[in-house]
Amino acid sequence: PVHYGAEPGPRTGPPARARDAWELALIRAALDRGVPLLGICRGMQLLNVALGGTLVQHIDGHAETPGVFGRHPVKPVPGTLYDAAVPEQISVPTYHHQAVDRLGAGLIPSAYAEDGTVEAIELPGPPGWTLGVQWHPEMDDDPRLLQSLIEAT
Repeated sequence: PVHYGAEPGPRTGPPARARDAWELALIRAALDRGVPLLGICRGMQLLNVALGGTLVQHIDGHAETPGVFGRHPVKPVPGTLYDAAVPEQISVPTYHHQAVDRLGAGLIPSAYAEDGTVEAIELPGPPGWTLGVQWHPEMDDDPRLLQSLIEAT
């Protein structure tokens, strides 16, 4: 919350200031160099914060059992990078308690959960292929999103 001028909420865990600084610098460096970037879960949240966005510090229903991935459907926004990779609604492995609130500069939503939570964001146009997803594609058996990243590199 310190990175977007908010007070930590009662369910916000302790800050990881060194990790935040390193990961925000890494995101900015990738954007500056036009390196394809896929932010996963915390990575999507930090991409949003790096570009001036804010977060909902706690949401219910996206991490049901502590330490266990749940699943819920996400629906792509037509015409987005995510839609080009996965054009239909699918169920994704999820485990998060924060979400995008106000989008950062230039970012657009590219997928939503049924409850309206922004589940994917992207930065269209230059500097390059930049996408963040709230879920964990590395924990799934659908390779299309990761194939899209590989094709962009």
